Amino acid sequence: MLAWTILIGAGVMESVWAIALDRSHGFSNLLPSLAFFVALALSMVGLAFALKTLPLGTAYAVWVGIGASLTAIYGMVFNGDAVSVARIALIAGLIGCVIGLKALESTAS
Repeated sequence: MLAWTILIGAGVMESVWAIALDRSHGFSNLLPSLAFFVALALSMVGLAFALKTLPLGTAYAVWVGIGASLTAIYGMVFNGDAVSVARIALIAGLIGCVIGLKALESTAS
């Protein structure tokens, strides 16, 4: 369970570093640039820790799915990215796939 908790946190940090990278404007803004490097390190360390006990394919897919979903939602809420029923449904599907991979992993143990 600890590996899953850390993996979820690492997925959140993936979203944080992606957002911070956008806000750094090519590393020309100091605080978002620092946030990028800190979140990147935490994300990678968390993924590495999770990979000690979770299968690579599952862990990586969950990590990317969490990061991509949160980043897309952030973009729609705060960056003016397009919002549509189709986008929301696809993000919900991505989140559903992440949950499904977790559920399948739990039953495989």
